[in-house]
Order: sequence, then C-alpha cells, then structure tokens
Amino acid sequence: MNLSELPSIDRRVKLTDFSEFADRLKVMTDELRDQILAPRPRKNAPVFTIGELSELCGLDRQKINYLATKDGSDLPAGETHGTGRARIFSLKDARQWVQKVSTIYQTPLVTGTREQRGRVLTTANFKGGSCKTTTSMCLGQGLSLRGRKVLMIDLDPQASLSELCGLYAEKDINWDDTVLPYIYDPNIEGGLGSKVQSTYWDGLDIIPAHNYLHDAEFHLPAEQKTNPGFKFWSILRNGIEPLRTQYDYIIIDTAPSLSYMTLNGLMAADSMVMPLVPESLDFISSSSFWSLFAEVANGFAEHDVDKTYDFVSVLLSKVDYGTTSSAPVVRSWTQRAYGDWLHAIEIPASSVMSNGALAFSTVFDLSRADTVAKTLARVKQPLMDYCKWIDDQYVAQWRAGQ
Repeated sequence: MNLSELPSIDRRVKLTDFSEFADRLKVMTDELRDQILAPRPRKNAPVFTIGELSELCGLDRQKINYLATKDGSDLPAGETHGTGRARIFSLKDARQWVQKVSTIYQTPLVTGTREQRGRVLTTANFKGGSCKTTTSMCLGQGLSLRGRKVLMIDLDPQASLSELCGLYAEKDINWDDTVLPYIYDPNIEGGLGSKVQSTYWDGLDIIPAHNYLHDAEFHLPAEQKTNPGFKFWSILRNGIEPLRTQYDYIIIDTAPSLSYMTLNGLMAADSMVMPLVPESLDFISSSSFWSLFAEVANGFAEHDVDKTYDFVSVLLSKVDYGTTSSAPVVRSWTQRAYGDWLHAIEIPASSVMSNGALAFSTVFDLSRADTVAKTLARVKQPLMDYCKWIDDQYVAQWRAGQ
C-alpha cells in the first residue's frame, strides 16, 4: 500500500474545541483525585512519637514521659501504643507541648490577640517546578511545629497550595472563598478575615485560591485606569493588616508570574523567599524575575512608594549531589549573583519526593512509621532548620518589641 494513500490526521484545533477537551480532562482529574485521596478525610495530620516530641521540645524522653503521666499535669498525655509503654501524640498535642514546655519563645497573647504583629512572608519565582508552593506549605508546617499560628494565602489560580491543604479547587472552593471578593470590595463585611478557613493541620489556616482569581488581573488595571489615585498594590496589604494580631506568620504563595496579584503579595510582605533549583534554566528564569521586579520597583519609587524587606532569602531546592549534576556550577553562579541573599541551607533532591507530590503531601505529612519517612528525613531536617532560621529573625524583633 502506498503511504501517500493513508488518510492524514486532521490536527487543526478550534477555540471551541478547548471547552470539550477541558470537560473531559476535568472528569479524568476528578477520578484521579478521588483514587489518590479516598476515603475521606482527604488528608490526615501526622502523629508523633516520644522521640519526635523530645526533638521538638528540646527535652529528653524520660522527662517527656514523666510529664505526660504526672498526676495533675495539664499537658496532653497522648495515647498508649503497642505494649502500652510507647506513647503517640497528635499534632495538636505536640503543638501544645512545644508551646508550654519548650524553650522556644512564644508570642504573648492578650485577650486572644498577639502583642506583637505577625510577620508576612511571600514566596516568589517565575519558574514552574521550583518547589515554590511546596516550600510555602513546608514553611507553614515547620513554623507551626515551633508553636506558631500560621495563615496561608493562596494567590495562584492553579490553587496547588489549597490542594496541599486538603481543599479541592473545583469541589470545595468557589470564587467567593478566595481573596477576590475583598479585591472587588475592600469594605466587605468581616474584611479579608471572613475568607479564612481551617485545615487538617492544627495551627494552620488558609484563604484558598480558585481559577477565577484570574479576574483580578482585569479588575485591578481597570480600576487603576478609571481612578488615577488607585493604589492597586496596597489592597492585599491593607486587608492583611488586621490579621497580624491573630497570626504569628502569614505566608503568601504567588503565581509564577509578575501579575497584579503577585505584586500585591510582594508589596504586602515583610520578607521574601525564592526557592531556586540549581539548574541553568531556573537560574536564568530567576534573573528574569528580578529584572522585571526591578523595573516595577523603579516605577514605584518614582511615585514615592517606599518599602524595605526584612530579608530576601534564596533557598536552593531539589539539589542533586550526584557526580553528573550541574548543581556545583549553578551554585557558583548563584553565589556570585546573590551573595548574602543565598542561604547556606540547601534542600536536597529525593527520589521519593514525587510520591509525596502525587498524594498531595509534603515531607511533614509523614509519620515516622511511614516506610519513606526515614528516607525523607534528609529533606525534612534542612526545612526545619530553615524554619528555625526564619523564626529566629523575628523572635529577635519580637523580643525587642518591634
């Protein structure tokens, strides 16, 4: 048979075809999510052994066991496990122990509000696959394990952070649950705080995202055009301000673009974290981010808009230490480019991390009994160390009354 006689494939795609394709794809992804996360509840917080609690609190195991079983103790006793000699503590239990007996400074509460203002961190990067969203979630979880109360704000229409918090963007969230109503009307009843939801992780709340967040990219420039005095970059900052007395940390996950909403996140932040994979394209992409942000910053400066970040931290992530890795070369570029901004802590790559991503989980979601927990410990510990470093910066400010 002559090949020229075979029927050709019509590869043309009309705009109207995308709707049918998206509907088919949605059915498939819903089925996949149900398989991964069934049965409900979709996500469960980890449990902690006495050994893990000992590490979190900085106390030896014997002291933990004594305090847990002491008559009249106001500390959670946990649940006996196995032969009855071992104890397992819930996440809520563990956080109470940290808050009550560890040497970690805890922010004083007065009539339910914090004496010191909570701090706002924003993660940013243009490059997909940079671990930006996973890093945001890990920062929230790691800081909560230091006794902190944390609010996550998802500004990415892809809503990946919301899904890491156990919420389905298409099933559990609609546009009214996001920051969008506040962006449209900053005078809404309850303000931005009315959009806060609790999560499966004790001490961690979220304002989730939805793909309708894209609408803000049309609304904000339209407002700016009709109202020359409209400060589009300050909307989110103003909304967050009342929440600072309710949370120790507010962590904003931005979209991988320098959009109006990303700029709102960057201008609301006290500090900025950029996860960076040490690969050539990732490094170049990070350079593009700073070039564009510098242009915007210069424009702000011309209009007397001033801002100072407490710190900018570049965190090397998914670092491959293999002999054929390009990480050493890119690390040297990064050191030259970023200087003191580049943090000494690095997050190593792990072959089992993809399994966690598939299950919408992070290294903090695993209990020590899980088969891959020990393997992921080499990833988890640097993240805990990094959270401690961030926390130490702000504890110093809180102690100084700032």
